[in-house]
Amino acid sequence: MGQFRASQGFMANVPVVTKNLIIINVLFWLATVVLRRTGVDLNDILGLHYIGSDRFFPTQLLTYMFMHDAASFSHILFNMFAVFIFGRVIEQVWGPKRFLLYYLITGIGAGLVQQVAWYIDLRPFLQAVDDYLINGDSAVLSRYLNIVEGVIYPSDMVVAAKEQLLDRMVTVGASGAVFGILLAFGMLFPNAPLFIMFIPIPIKAKYMVIGYGVIEFFAGVSRVSGDNVAHFAHLGGMLFGFFLIRHWKKKGIGNGFFLG
Repeated sequence: MGQFRASQGFMANVPVVTKNLIIINVLFWLATVVLRRTGVDLNDILGLHYIGSDRFFPTQLLTYMFMHDAASFSHILFNMFAVFIFGRVIEQVWGPKRFLLYYLITGIGAGLVQQVAWYIDLRPFLQAVDDYLINGDSAVLSRYLNIVEGVIYPSDMVVAAKEQLLDRMVTVGASGAVFGILLAFGMLFPNAPLFIMFIPIPIKAKYMVIGYGVIEFFAGVSRVSGDNVAHFAHLGGMLFGFFLIRHWKKKGIGNGFFLG
């Protein structure tokens, strides 16, 4: 009984929004793992698809941030660990309503930035498809699809190949909102010392945030083969978080702490 009360007391010290965000994410991850064995892919249904895909629905801008890779326990583990460590501090400062609003806005903002990144990345391919359908030019298209340059293929086959590629463009995870939380922590507590794995000395929060931002930017633009991380979504969460915090500061709410 004593152990149960201690555990209950520990959970009671976790702010309500932080606690429920972790619970919801874990429940969705467990559901994804279980349903995957029955042939139902929740990540395909609730994950964020490219806006040009037939599988895209606007609600995915909200649902994707509660989904995680069913094959990777570390994906949800590190995200929820960050929510627990940093989110509870931000919630205690801002209050549950403002913290939840911030979490959702940065998560949705991350999804929007990812859509822009996809559009920029896919634009040459989509233009190549249009060129082929209009004048039969397959020179550029052969760089993207497994076709032979100069050979004429049925238009419906090319369109189907395009749709299959677009349908595979999907992202899941709370990382965009998590990076928004990290940004908020760095802005509210810039000089707080933080320890990072494999670095034996503490680093101020503001430098950690800047460092993560730089790493994500260069990882995003370098496009390393096999890297399926949505780096621009991470940057999008930080970007929306920065402007939201600046907006709240201009309104003079809590002198930057936004109690409420």
